[in-house]
Amino acid sequence: MERQLEVSKRIQNTMGVARPLFEFFTGSTWSQRAGEAGISDFAFGNPHDMPLPGLVRALERWTVPQNKDWYAYKMSERVAQEAVAAALQERRGVPFDVDDIRLTTGAFSGLSVALNIVVNPGDEVIFISPPWFFYEALITATGGKAVRVPINSEAFDLDIEAIAAAITPQTRAIIINSPNNPTGKIYPPETLQRLSALLSEGSNRNGRPIYLLSDEAYSRIVFDQQPYYSPTTYYPYSFLIYTYGKTLLSPGERLGYLALPPTMPHREEMRLAITTEQLIAGHAFPNAILQYALPDLEQITIDIEHLQKKRDRMVYELRQMGYEVHVPQGTFYLLPRSPIADDMRFIELLAEENVFCLPGKLVELPGYFRISLTANDEMIERGLPGFAAARRKALQLKG
Repeated sequence: MERQLEVSKRIQNTMGVARPLFEFFTGSTWSQRAGEAGISDFAFGNPHDMPLPGLVRALERWTVPQNKDWYAYKMSERVAQEAVAAALQERRGVPFDVDDIRLTTGAFSGLSVALNIVVNPGDEVIFISPPWFFYEALITATGGKAVRVPINSEAFDLDIEAIAAAITPQTRAIIINSPNNPTGKIYPPETLQRLSALLSEGSNRNGRPIYLLSDEAYSRIVFDQQPYYSPTTYYPYSFLIYTYGKTLLSPGERLGYLALPPTMPHREEMRLAITTEQLIAGHAFPNAILQYALPDLEQITIDIEHLQKKRDRMVYELRQMGYEVHVPQGTFYLLPRSPIADDMRFIELLAEENVFCLPGKLVELPGYFRISLTANDEMIERGLPGFAAARRKALQLKG
């Protein structure tokens, strides 16, 4: 008799949370046709042009070994830590200690490490909806309980009252993503100050800190010369989590960091906890070459001005067609409202026109769909008539 596959309850629970996204990855029309000639692919933040020349040159330069230990075991290389601390000082005026910078395999790894060092089984972790795909899965994987709090749907801002109502004696952490994927919202200082006061009050009431995990993956992709406000500036018990995969448009090169702001109490103990978790999580440090190259990579970014032009062109054209679409402050996403309530059905109508986008249902915003502006200029030009045609079909369905 054949035995059933048995995996841990932790993995079963995590698989259940992530199943809708996995099904889109493997069973959607996009998954079957991605890469075909002639399609316009707006589904995910993948590159559709050749890699940045500066990125290629940096990797080529630092691949050449300079000593016998060039490819030996590495944790957080000092040269990379120093480059990050200097960049944070220059951009934000905050004196991060070099030893408080820990290099990670992207923000994904940084989030996982931070959650695993502060969350015990049964602890509650608040995340904001609409979220990045994997927040709930990462929380579930720690044995924690994911607590979903919707944004203010009119302003796309944090709903501080709703967050306050969600805090209980079991609350251990909250994840904040600004600029937010998928809304593009940069949370303003007044919101972050109110959040800080709320978390401080909740921590005092609970007799233990509520940690803030600040996912700042898009903090250097902001439009219209707007300032960026880091949640870590306003609240001491914070982790700053960053990835270079967005600014370099190279999500396959897993390079990022987890930084403790100078206001974080007990930083020395926290440093040891972070390193321990990185080791036992499977040596979750970036490859040596990426760390050597980091000082060069810090100076490189995608063309934000060109990205903004793509944003403005798409917003204008979609509005001309009759779509309801807001103007994001950052990230490389647009979030139009679907012409019909069933956004999954509308995604299929777009696919019939060789245009691929992400259904809002996958980011907990049914009735919307997400467009990635990492599509190249040719895809945008080719795809605009498809957006118009799909909308006409949708309106015919509505009768």
